[in-house]
Amino acid sequence: MSLAYLAQEAVQETNSTGFGAIGYGLAAIGPGIGVGIVVGKAIEGMVRQPEMAGQVRTTMFLGIAFTEALALIGLVAGFIF
Repeated sequence: MSLAYLAQEAVQETNSTGFGAIGYGLAAIGPGIGVGIVVGKAIEGMVRQPEMAGQVRTTMFLGIAFTEALALIGLVAGFIF
């Protein structure tokens, strides 16, 4: 194996790794916006009906969990591809 070939392969591998990081960054934007909307609407609902705050809070945490699952899927996809 020549040194030029190894250098070329190293450059190609470095570029591929950078694209995975960019992909994860883009994949994290959607869930971040989604969590913001979920929490904002939950607080809005708690203000309108304070007696339902416990149930709204539970539903909010469930929505956050599902939304964050998308971020974790994006993280895994960033490492795979």
